[in-house]
Amino acid sequence: MIPVQNIYYMLAYAFQILHEQSYQDVAVENFQNTAELLAAILCRGVAVQVKRGLGRQYITKEDSLSSPRGKIEVSESIKTQVIRKKQLVCTYDEFSVDSYPNRIIKTTMELLLRSDISKSRKKELRKLLIFFDEVSVMDKHDIVWNLQYDRNNQTYRMLIELCRLIMKGLLQTNTDGTTRIMDYLDEQTMPKLYEKFILGYYKREHPELKAYSPQIEWQLDNDVKTMLPTMQSDIVIKNKITKRTLIIDAKYYAHNTQMKAPYMTQTIHSANLYQIFTYVKNWAAEPDEMVSGMLLYARTEDALQPGNDYRMSGNQISVRTLDLFCDFSKIAEQLDAIAAAIM
Repeated sequence: MIPVQNIYYMLAYAFQILHEQSYQDVAVENFQNTAELLAAILCRGVAVQVKRGLGRQYITKEDSLSSPRGKIEVSESIKTQVIRKKQLVCTYDEFSVDSYPNRIIKTTMELLLRSDISKSRKKELRKLLIFFDEVSVMDKHDIVWNLQYDRNNQTYRMLIELCRLIMKGLLQTNTDGTTRIMDYLDEQTMPKLYEKFILGYYKREHPELKAYSPQIEWQLDNDVKTMLPTMQSDIVIKNKITKRTLIIDAKYYAHNTQMKAPYMTQTIHSANLYQIFTYVKNWAAEPDEMVSGMLLYARTEDALQPGNDYRMSGNQISVRTLDLFCDFSKIAEQLDAIAAAIM
């Protein structure tokens, strides 16, 4: 299991906001498990957002009113016979804190209260929930996570991602309907965090390089693009001075190799290799630009871990493993060594 402190560092680089002053005391706390860590960060983030002011949005409501407001629903007023009470059914917009992001946050906090985190953390959550009194609770299975962000709600991005990690990676429903919380993030949520952590690390620690995650266009001999899949890279680090570019595909699996019949030999996942090769060969290289690719697996407990360099059709394709079980300074050294290769 990855040390909890390393999970914090991964979150800090994935969500650069955790480097801010208001989160620094969270970094020095000792957490027994990932659940406590995420709950602590969520509490701190929500407290900061409460100070800024909870985001509001226009919510469409329908109600029986004595003083008409918005659009009068004539047929509904007749059908419900509210006219006898000298009222009309009206549909109107209200600028309310009962916004979709606030509903997600409240739903997450309510679920955490029913889980097995510490009493002190639950007390902290209850204090914050006072500010969400006018916010509705949702069914966690109905939540849509791909929200649109702008200048008005940009500060919610990290909070919503934390809620997603908690809901999808930690909170599990028991057969009796109660909620339990796991000590670690599951294999469905860790891959995305792993990817965002690596990208965030290079952005912050290596400003001399351009670190980003662009879409790669197919290099076509004609203009037919119909039904071609999108090639979305995980991490691309580019050195404009040396004209070296490394395309990294981050992989987080329970096992970093596949077993091939009939002799049950271990090989690299074939789909992964085909994918990174396709990315490299379709990269629109500038004159004199050297493009290479890398499959960067999170190290597992398997005895055999991939680690080779291959020359394929004029490009280098590397396969490496990143050890997340060691002290974070050693993790940083591993990532720095990769960056040094394109200096």
